Amino acid sequence: MDAPSAVLPRRVHFGYALGSLTTGAFGTVPGLLLLPYLTDTLGVAAGVAALLVLLPKAWDVLVNPVAGRISDRTRSGWGPRRPYLLFGGLALAGLFAAIFAAPFGTGPAAGAYVAIAFLAAATAFAFFQVPYVAMPAELTGDYAERTRLMSWRIAVLAVAILVSGAVAPLVVTAGGDGLPGHRWLGLFVAGLIAAGAVGAFVGTRGAPAGEVGESEPTLRAQLAVAAGNRPFRLLLVCFVVQSAGVATILAGVNYFADQILVAPETGPTLLFAGFVGPALLVMPLWTRVGARVGKRAALIAASVLFAAGALALAAAPVLPPAVVYPLVAVIGCGYAGQQVFALAMLPDCVAYDTARTGRRQAGVFTGLWTAGETFGLALGPGLYGLVLQLSGYVSSTTGAAASQSDTARLGVLLGFTVLPALLVGPAVLLLRRYDLTAERLAAAERAADAQKGVTTP
Repeated sequence: MDAPSAVLPRRVHFGYALGSLTTGAFGTVPGLLLLPYLTDTLGVAAGVAALLVLLPKAWDVLVNPVAGRISDRTRSGWGPRRPYLLFGGLALAGLFAAIFAAPFGTGPAAGAYVAIAFLAAATAFAFFQVPYVAMPAELTGDYAERTRLMSWRIAVLAVAILVSGAVAPLVVTAGGDGLPGHRWLGLFVAGLIAAGAVGAFVGTRGAPAGEVGESEPTLRAQLAVAAGNRPFRLLLVCFVVQSAGVATILAGVNYFADQILVAPETGPTLLFAGFVGPALLVMPLWTRVGARVGKRAALIAASVLFAAGALALAAAPVLPPAVVYPLVAVIGCGYAGQQVFALAMLPDCVAYDTARTGRRQAGVFTGLWTAGETFGLALGPGLYGLVLQLSGYVSSTTGAAASQSDTARLGVLLGFTVLPALLVGPAVLLLRRYDLTAERLAAAERAADAQKGVTTP
């Protein structure tokens, strides 16, 4: 088989996980601060701002599969994926700082500049993320080891989200708010992105890279193979919808803290700590749950927990903070499980395809996956911005939110609670026909080895 079956050393677990500093920072900060930056600092109307956030990442739907195909065919002394971790990550760091550089001040030209810089950053991110997500299927062929590897990754991802999401608003404030504060924000997050890229590159040195084998001759043929992999197809659609739900919460943090909790200074940081902090504590528990009931059942349980917490949070206007923040922690616990099991099931789908076809094309699968994920993460702020527009949210160029109507505040609340619950919870119905168990995957791999004349236990 392409992927080795040995259990990985802790050094590789940790080294690979460091890449989540990059994915977490880029996935979190634009989703958290880009929409309010456009509406409350640059003065862009909420509906237009939603499009400016959505369209550049929608580009990833096209570029991510191409990045996957290119990395599948890369041959280097560093392996097929690791060069992209270094060069793609460092390019992303520079472009992220450029997003918040604001060379045109405020107004329409500033909004257009942000869209172009965000598009360039999204392209660089594709060439980091796609090879990075492809690596687990090649680092290990062990079904349970992939869950352990993802547990490390999601733990670091939680730290990245906590640091970038909770500290980023403080950096803006410390930097003087408005345009100067956001310029400091861009530099701060760029440093996190660069640290994650270099850490993952160095940490996976000497790790198994998988053999460069035969793949389908054209991108169209590869996409057809991916579409024919039913477990992958079902998991992908579920994850894209759920990513949009998660992203609506990220997009609404500042608005919710300001308009519902009336705590614009401390609210965003406390909400992020409540959302991400529990993930670090419950990760070992989710790993045990997955080992006991299986990845699919654990993913469903985590998604239901997320949705239930989000629906309960709709009562926030009449709840004391002592209840609101624990409810946010419940959502965070569900989010942690939803992430770890979806990402642990992805390399299983890739390994299943390799066993069925005998061809190594992890990059195409992860290209589609990351395209869907980034589209979902962009769709969430887009949907949230649309809710704000429909509810009459008023934009500002002062760096602080304008006075809002009761209808606008209701839009802020529903977009932060009911909308993500409706996206994350029902999406698990798509997994009813997902049947890729450890036993079925092992059987497929034994059959593939038998055709090669290889004896496996």
